[in-house]
Amino acid sequence: MTEPVRCGPYFCGLDAAMDVVSGKWKSLVLWELEAHGTRRYGELKRNLPGISEKMLIQTLREMEADGLVHREVYKEVPPRVEYSLTEHGVALNTALAPLGAWGTERIGRIGADRVEIPESV
Repeated sequence: MTEPVRCGPYFCGLDAAMDVVSGKWKSLVLWELEAHGTRRYGELKRNLPGISEKMLIQTLREMEADGLVHREVYKEVPPRVEYSLTEHGVALNTALAPLGAWGTERIGRIGADRVEIPESV
């Protein structure tokens, strides 16, 4: 497994943490695995509407390289692969919980301020 490319050097811990969770999908994968436990790839894909296969694979690889997600491969026919949170993934979810609560409290306002972009763009 290759190490993810990072943007460091970092100016503070928040800078480093934001680099690890950057992107739209990582926090949602963390939430899905926290809320529902161990998941197979297909379950993650179904429960994260809008994510492409390429993006889910890339996100899971980066999260595995960062030590947030554990990938378990079972030598069966057909092959079975399961993903679960590591101790670091659980700790990161705990750290992100207040941010999620902040967003939930303000979701109406945040949503009202968004500009609707037509799907054809």
